[in-house]
Amino acid sequence: MSETTGVLREGDYGTKVGTVEPGGIEEIPQSERHGSPIQLLWTWTSPNLEFATVFVGVLGVLAFNLSVMQSLAAILLGNSLGAAGHAFLSMRGPRYGVPQMVLGRPAFGRLGNAIPSLLGSLVAGIGWFAVNSVSGAFALNTLFHVNLKLSLLIVVLIQVAIAFFGHNLIQLFERYAFPVLAVVFVIAVIVTLSKSDLGGGGKGGGLGGFLLETATVYGYAAGWNPFATDYARYLPSKSDAKKVGLFAGLGLFLSTTILEFAGAASMTIAAPKDASPTDAFVGHFPTLLAKLVLLCIIIGSIAANVLNIYSGSLSFLATGIKIPSHIRRAIVALVFGIGGFILALSAINNPKNNYENFLLVISYWIGPWLGVIVADALLRRGKHIAHLLFKSDYENYAGPIAFVVGVVVSIWLFSNQAYYTGALAKNHPGIGDITFEAGFVIAFVLYWVLGAKKARASS
Repeated sequence: MSETTGVLREGDYGTKVGTVEPGGIEEIPQSERHGSPIQLLWTWTSPNLEFATVFVGVLGVLAFNLSVMQSLAAILLGNSLGAAGHAFLSMRGPRYGVPQMVLGRPAFGRLGNAIPSLLGSLVAGIGWFAVNSVSGAFALNTLFHVNLKLSLLIVVLIQVAIAFFGHNLIQLFERYAFPVLAVVFVIAVIVTLSKSDLGGGGKGGGLGGFLLETATVYGYAAGWNPFATDYARYLPSKSDAKKVGLFAGLGLFLSTTILEFAGAASMTIAAPKDASPTDAFVGHFPTLLAKLVLLCIIIGSIAANVLNIYSGSLSFLATGIKIPSHIRRAIVALVFGIGGFILALSAINNPKNNYENFLLVISYWIGPWLGVIVADALLRRGKHIAHLLFKSDYENYAGPIAFVVGVVVSIWLFSNQAYYTGALAKNHPGIGDITFEAGFVIAFVLYWVLGAKKARASS
């Protein structure tokens, strides 16, 4: 059943590729809807066929002292959780035709929704943008021997240009990048697994290391959750919701799991000392394959970052900040690109530690956010919410209260990373880092208690 928010996106866009996407976070009109659910398979596969994904698996062995197979178990668990949430959220895209962060307004209220929206915009539009730009820059530097900072600038300019034009150009890029990335990375994975010691690795990481890797893997996969409907909102409202969820979740799960497993396995293959992360990964490949993988790392980083900067700009607009321009989303994307470039410059000299801690911090806020969103969706199951998405006087304080409490309590007790160790994690290091699980449960239960009456009365 389709619903309408009453706030439709202005401008003529349709299926045009060379036109800058107009508007911002408004509902996509039925006349502008196009595509089919299967396109979400490559929309969510291509962005993860890149080195940042590989490095998540590397961390299991390198940073958390797990064996390859222990890392694989953590990878399967973390990605299953992240992909399940992604599938659940994506299913609502065609029905409402709005970005994911706008769909959070019934649970958080107009003002309260600004908190996760701002976090989402900063994490994706600047944080993730910087992380992936660094991996692309390292690959470009290795492949063409271009100065590292100049490599970073080149990668950023391409990413920002695609994101500036918007949804249709992004979908086209992801579609044509998909077969190239898939073929090259599948060959790379086969070669890596054939040369690695799948029974190797492991320096006593134990349960703590397993939970840390699970949280890191989940942080990577769930990092896409706050933007799930951003790429399903253009689909016709009558699209099969189950297929939407299936293709979105499957694309995310398969791409992350396969490359992360290869990353963990690659740590059992000898690499030169002081090699950059990308050099270490491609060092054992034949020359031609190594060059193709480096090229695909560049393409993959672009595929990921055009989504990050696009969704980051939508999340920023979902805070309620008004920008008086018919291309306001494009303008925000440009500004975020500049911010991400500056952050990437500052982080380029220490990619391992910055990346590990960044992934853990992502899961710290997404767990509680997802707990509130899921609880609200279950409470409102079968009820209308479209009229609440752009209602200026609608507030729901149960959402932000549950979210903030979930974030604060879970970090205070369970955080286990370089910048802060929680009270329970400090005294019981064997539990690893279960901040995101605790945050989800705390926020879910608290919202269920505080928000049930409001959710039933306002639907």
